[in-house]
Amino acid sequence: MKRLYPLLILLALLPGCGRNMWEQPRFGPLDDTTLFTDGAASRPLPPGVIPRGRSLDQAFLTGLEGGMMLTANPMPLTTELLERGRVRYNAFCSACHNYNGDGLGIVVQRGFPQPTSFHAQRLRDASDGYFFGAITNGFGRMASYAAKITPEDRWAIVAYIRAMQLSQHAPAELLEGSR
Repeated sequence: MKRLYPLLILLALLPGCGRNMWEQPRFGPLDDTTLFTDGAASRPLPPGVIPRGRSLDQAFLTGLEGGMMLTANPMPLTTELLERGRVRYNAFCSACHNYNGDGLGIVVQRGFPQPTSFHAQRLRDASDGYFFGAITNGFGRMASYAAKITPEDRWAIVAYIRAMQLSQHAPAELLEGSR
């Protein structure tokens, strides 16, 4: 009888070894269903759910407040923020905008159209929300980077662009020895 126990256990588990997990019915997120009264297969998040590690501040996520572009970066300006911005800018932006922001990156040298220099007066006068919006939504020939660059890193890039602009156009009163 003891020899039959392993065989009985094997026979009991055998029906669970089929491919039925692959073949079971499922609903896609956009499918309709009769399981719920609203007819939608995808379920809304319960009230009070907060995405882990993300801000819920719409101004921070969109660069807009009351339909207007933010004038200032909502992240505190630190050396770490500027360094993160430099790293992300070099990875995502420098191919077109160049390492110094003049718009003569390597793809421009290979024949692609030149973007406006970040040192042009129009862009020096632009708000921080303008740059954030361009990175988020794309602008002209530039594609959206919303799926590739987190909002925190987009704000870091904006801070770095401002530092690049300041490096080329610092007011005389900020320079040492100008008194």
